[in-house]
Amino acid sequence: MYLSDHSSRPIEQPMRLLHVIRTLHPDAGGPSESVRMFALAQQSVGNVVEVATLDAPGSGSNLDALQHRMQCQVHALGPGAGTYGFSARLEPWLVANRHRFDGAIVDGVWQYHGVAARRAFAGKLPYVVFSHGMLDPYFMRRFPLKHLKKLAYWMVEERRNLNQANAVCMTSQEEVRTAGEGFPFCRFERVLVPFGSAGPEGDPAAQREAFLRAWPELAGKQFLLFLGRIHPKKGCDLLIEAFARAAAPEMRLVMAGPDEVGWTAELRSKAEQLGIAGRITWTGMLRGDEKWGSFYAAEAFILPSHQENFGIAVADAMACGLVPLVSDKVNIAAEIAGDDAGLMETDTVEGTARLIARFQAMSEDERGEMRRVAKACYQRRYSLADSPHAVNRALGLE
Repeated sequence: MYLSDHSSRPIEQPMRLLHVIRTLHPDAGGPSESVRMFALAQQSVGNVVEVATLDAPGSGSNLDALQHRMQCQVHALGPGAGTYGFSARLEPWLVANRHRFDGAIVDGVWQYHGVAARRAFAGKLPYVVFSHGMLDPYFMRRFPLKHLKKLAYWMVEERRNLNQANAVCMTSQEEVRTAGEGFPFCRFERVLVPFGSAGPEGDPAAQREAFLRAWPELAGKQFLLFLGRIHPKKGCDLLIEAFARAAAPEMRLVMAGPDEVGWTAELRSKAEQLGIAGRITWTGMLRGDEKWGSFYAAEAFILPSHQENFGIAVADAMACGLVPLVSDKVNIAAEIAGDDAGLMETDTVEGTARLIARFQAMSEDERGEMRRVAKACYQRRYSLADSPHAVNRALGLE
């Protein structure tokens, strides 16, 4: 299995590790993809990984499909009920199987699987929690009523889930600094774990052709690529307005990703009003060769998000040598801009328009140099090479 240009050093004593997560469905976004990549990284150094999920074995993501995607054994113990994800099967399974593992990684907060893991593991099995940005103060400011509900749940359950863990793992310095603001009695240890992307596999030219075969109207065209969930948090509306203001007439925009909130029709209407509907291609979610091909075919990657704990797609783009144009609310944006590996502006229409204008003003030589630096930055910072060791250290296993 290919894992970036730098392979991790083998561990001296292989470990058996268990991930516990609400869902592995790829449409769920960051946490599910994070588990997939961490599992690959752990296996690359000799660890054995299994995953317990509250997906249902017979759901749209059936067990065979989940195991093929994860490349490890998956235990589908759902369906979890509602957004909280309660399943009476999970905690007994964790208790019955904890003796088989050296440590556990709980992915995500605010849901039942964190409670079940704490009840099963605390004092019995080392475990860490990955918050995956779900403790970011952005959500407190953006959704104050929801924060009050979370605050009540925090006092009953979530603070115990985190405080009793060996550590809470963070994936950026900004997350370490801000996670937990607005929640009292935070006694948990914060550990920074190197994070990023497993990087592309396959032949770049063939993948580029696969994407262009699927979307022939883009052949020979210059385009900016947005790849992520079609969601208000991602700044899709301000991207469309900024594109209308700043993009050169020959430039197109590709909006790639699942729409889990039914926002696309409104965004299309906005594009019609701005007179740019014919310059935007909506692909839905891209997977496999078409996903990687979109990176290789694009001029630049753009993400004007209002909150991004890390931004896996940013690392994916850099792994393909694509320049990232990102807002300052992407937690790794300052690192990228500091390395001259991409451009950063505010998460506003004006800031996003400046991103587009600044990129278009670069000469081809300048763009080529930034692509080279972006790929080198990925290999140095975001290739996952040391993440297995960092997680093992947080668990007290190294």
